[in-house]
Amino acid sequence: MKPFYVRELSVYPVGGRRVRLLAIAVLASLVANFETTIATILPLLMTDLGMSLEEYGLIAALSVLVGGLSAGVGGILSDRWGRVALLVPTLTVTAACNFLLATVDSVGSLLAVRCLMLFIEGAGITITASLVRDFSPRVGRAQAFGFWTWGPVGASFLASALASLTLPLFGNAWQSQAIIMGIVSLTLCAIIIWQIAEPSAALRAQVMGAESAVSVTEKIDPGRVRELFRHPHLWAHVLGNTGWQVLYWTFAIFGQTILVTSFAMDAATANGVVALGIVLNAVAVILVGRISDRLQLRKPFTAAGTLLTIAALAYFVGLFGRDVSTPHVIVVWALLYLVLGIAYVPWMANFSENAEDVDARLQGAALGIWGMVVRVMIVALLVISPLVVAAGGWQTWLLVALAGQVVFLAAMLVFKGRWRAAPKVAA
Repeated sequence: MKPFYVRELSVYPVGGRRVRLLAIAVLASLVANFETTIATILPLLMTDLGMSLEEYGLIAALSVLVGGLSAGVGGILSDRWGRVALLVPTLTVTAACNFLLATVDSVGSLLAVRCLMLFIEGAGITITASLVRDFSPRVGRAQAFGFWTWGPVGASFLASALASLTLPLFGNAWQSQAIIMGIVSLTLCAIIIWQIAEPSAALRAQVMGAESAVSVTEKIDPGRVRELFRHPHLWAHVLGNTGWQVLYWTFAIFGQTILVTSFAMDAATANGVVALGIVLNAVAVILVGRISDRLQLRKPFTAAGTLLTIAALAYFVGLFGRDVSTPHVIVVWALLYLVLGIAYVPWMANFSENAEDVDARLQGAALGIWGMVVRVMIVALLVISPLVVAAGGWQTWLLVALAGQVVFLAAMLVFKGRWRAAPKVAA
């Protein structure tokens, strides 16, 4: 017997209904990312608990490692048990854990709460990506994943905007943000439970080229996960994008800290700068996704965005240690977020389609493996980056992130897909 909140569709939704269900999947992605955000309060939290950057790195590494294991297992189970059955509990319980976070008064209690939150949350994020794929035919998949990136990107914006507006109202008490995040997350979870639905297992196994009404009622066996491990181009996707993610997660975790410590900004201003960059990124992913879908091209956009990111990041690294104005830093920061958006969503569409061509039944597993490997990278980032920063400053670590972009660029040579638009065929 399925839980009360699980609604399975035996007919593929079209038109406005599909768009509405896709919007709920994007909202679930936003909630999953928002309710575990800590970057907005990290400088204040470190000061209050007397915690060094190295100590926080170890705490975050352990909690993300726990989340990585959860992501891998959750993706596989979502292919077998369904997306919604796992997603709704992970979202609501993690949201409630924010109230527990507000009671933290020591480094040890912070470790315990973050491990609990990340373990529950790990499966949720990869499941939302699987839902977006389920509701997006290939002709619109890049744009759909562009909206999905509004989850992590929108979560960072929402958290940064709330912190920028409300921290001064509560005397810069970081506990206020944990309570606000808990209230907002639970409210959004209620909307998700009310509206969410998912395609049946048989529908999920279909390769949808374009939106069409399809009715499939027969039962279907789950695919074999080990099939994914036999294809080198899928590993090139996973490992290459993991290198790309070094820069993204450095900014997501330490963005405000970099601006405060290296460019003498206060916490509220730094959160405002991060929020501005996120807005530009959110616009870029939708525009690029739309163009990528129209041309049905993925790799050229990913390559162009990565090359622009390498150039912008190299310039940003050159600003460290120089007497530069705050507006100058803001412009470069915003440009970095903009070009990051150009590369990401065409890659996600490309990875999803390449995995789908191997076995359409294993989307959750493929995205779960990717999520697990990325989280292992985040663990390494959290352990190693504080040591590198202590030895050579943030500019040295950002050079490591630049190397990750180069690795991603090289991995594109193995991806499946066209570099040029297909020639038009006359009727």
